[in-house]
Amino acid sequence: MDRFAGQVLILSGSPGSGKTTTAEALARLPGRTPKVHLHSDDFWGYIKHGHIDPWLPEAADQNRMIMEIAAAVAGRYAASGYFVVLDGVIGPWSLPPYRALTVPNHYIVLRPEVKEAVARCLARGGDSLTDPVVVAGLHRQFADLGDYARHELPTAGLDRHQVLGAVRTALDSGDYRLA
Repeated sequence: MDRFAGQVLILSGSPGSGKTTTAEALARLPGRTPKVHLHSDDFWGYIKHGHIDPWLPEAADQNRMIMEIAAAVAGRYAASGYFVVLDGVIGPWSLPPYRALTVPNHYIVLRPEVKEAVARCLARGGDSLTDPVVVAGLHRQFADLGDYARHELPTAGLDRHQVLGAVRTALDSGDYRLA
């Protein structure tokens, strides 16, 4: 991971795709390069009054603002030499602030089967998203990535260690870098 100093990996996918688990594992890998894991859900959590659930249509302005903030934070860390792993439900429609950064960006969309994603969300409990209808709907949003189809990483049936390995291989390939 040392060769990714000063770069950002946007690790995306639906809830339950393994983004956070994988991002945390990547950021903890040993090496000379300092690493940061930014969990985009935290940026929504900072809103204590006036929060709109991000999957609702009326959250568009809030979501755009959050992506601008997350991109700015990721870019600042990367400009200081960190390898930044940002995880979140970040579809192609949310990429403009990241594409505007002056540091290299990589975009990987984890794609498990919808049944796996729903089952993982249900198993979490707590205050995380557990509504199967919402999870399935968010999973569908990643079904057609259009010009970003090459950024999809199929992960159906893979365990957390296999997903981590697949992401490392994908990142090393250079094929997931945003132009």
